[in-house]
Amino acid sequence: MPQSTPHPPPGCPVWPGCRWVEVVSETIQTMIQSPSQAPSAWTHRFAELGPAFHSERLPSPLPAPYLVGASRAVARELGLDERWLGSDEALQVFTGNQLLPGMRPLASVYSGHQFGRWAGQLGDGRAILLGELPGANGPLEVQLKGAGLTPFSRMGDGRAVLRSSIREFLCSEAMHALGIPTSRALCVTGSDAPIRREEIETAAVVTRVAPSFIRFGHFEHFSHSGQHTELRQLADFVIQHFYPACHAQDGNPYARLLEAVSARTAELMAQWQAVGFCHGVMNTDNMSILGLTIDYGPFQFMDAFNPAHICNHTDGAGRYAYQRQPNIAYWNLFCLGQALLPLMEDPQQALEALEPYKALFPAALQRRMGAKLGLPQPQAGDEPLTETVMQLLAQDAVDFTIFWRRLSLAAAGFATPGADAATASAAIEPVRDLFLQRDAFDAWSQQWRERLRSQPGFDAAATQAQMLATNPQIVLRNHLGEIAIQHARQGDFGYLQRLHAALETPFTALPGHEDLAAFPPEWASQIEISCSS
Repeated sequence: MPQSTPHPPPGCPVWPGCRWVEVVSETIQTMIQSPSQAPSAWTHRFAELGPAFHSERLPSPLPAPYLVGASRAVARELGLDERWLGSDEALQVFTGNQLLPGMRPLASVYSGHQFGRWAGQLGDGRAILLGELPGANGPLEVQLKGAGLTPFSRMGDGRAVLRSSIREFLCSEAMHALGIPTSRALCVTGSDAPIRREEIETAAVVTRVAPSFIRFGHFEHFSHSGQHTELRQLADFVIQHFYPACHAQDGNPYARLLEAVSARTAELMAQWQAVGFCHGVMNTDNMSILGLTIDYGPFQFMDAFNPAHICNHTDGAGRYAYQRQPNIAYWNLFCLGQALLPLMEDPQQALEALEPYKALFPAALQRRMGAKLGLPQPQAGDEPLTETVMQLLAQDAVDFTIFWRRLSLAAAGFATPGADAATASAAIEPVRDLFLQRDAFDAWSQQWRERLRSQPGFDAAATQAQMLATNPQIVLRNHLGEIAIQHARQGDFGYLQRLHAALETPFTALPGHEDLAAFPPEWASQIEISCSS
């Protein structure tokens, strides 16, 4: 393994009590020591692809690290001893100050289109892949984000800040609890080492976990650079480990891979749209080949529903606005198809592999919207019912999450056959109160009730239960993340822990946590999130 001399982060001062010298000394002495309860079953399939795909690089240590937050669920998934996870040894490992036997840290190279333009070579500029640990459904890669400079850092410092690391930790686990495919987050560690962004902030490292962090941009890199042998090697690697059916099916396996990735991406987009999630930076280098949500930067769960909402302050043209996400995903898939063309006999194979997306996405979205409305069995006419209520939500800027949750709570009392008018009116009133156009909502709600009752064997209580299990009580709104960040900056992680616990059970109404499901405060609309994290 290539060795590098650890050095302090840029601008790291020697303040009284600074442990930088001790950390470097400890790191050199313990990099290859074997801890007693630490995981030892490390593998690294990606590293075996060869040096064309990565550069081996040690993480850069940080002084005096501390634990900000950890996910016990991810620890269990990785088979980690939870007592060890709380140890100083684990703290050093997941800050990048120490390696465990079997780890082989590296940064991968990829390219990509950013905001619609070819950006050329990119790569892991602040992420270092340590290796894999066995998970319940196969090996899981463990990656440190913010672990220091890599050969692909370009003009960056290789670091992440506390603010963005907390947001990624919370949202990764929130999305998983919502049932949306995503990378996971094992933990966040912090350090008082200063990091310059728009202002001076403090450093942090988030430990990310996924079956693979391979992106569309990996394929673009080898295709655009004419490295077609490596392109085929990468595609065969992905098929072997994640899409084995592509070799078993008739036709070109790489076209089948493109078709399979398109199907997963269509489903992912439907899930994002149905829950009101905006990613903010859907560049091709931020698109997972496994159909996962990755690279949480300027994301947002919408408050007031606005189809044209732009969550990324950097995105002045609105390329990645909420309503454009499904089409951007298709555009990105087209870029992936172009990258795979050298492995196909005919460009028509790529076009045919992409074509199903156009039908798969709207069908998946309507299926999910039907479930949100308590209509798990689609029927003709459901699309106008969905479209009408979405238009009403947009026209009156209704809070997206609260509307769907209140609608779920109203379902039984409003739609029970034989319910008197007073009961039905009382049940739907909290939903009706969200709208300015009451007459328009009343007309829609009557259509919705009739559609509910038309279902064979309709059971109002069962429908309500199904809706409550589909429409979350809590999502990671921007202001909740901001409050957690402000507390953490003062050394108080209690709010973060409380929020994390609530996000792990988003469909359950938790007594004492009503503030986490309430309307956002007025100042929430002034929060600006950009790509600078």
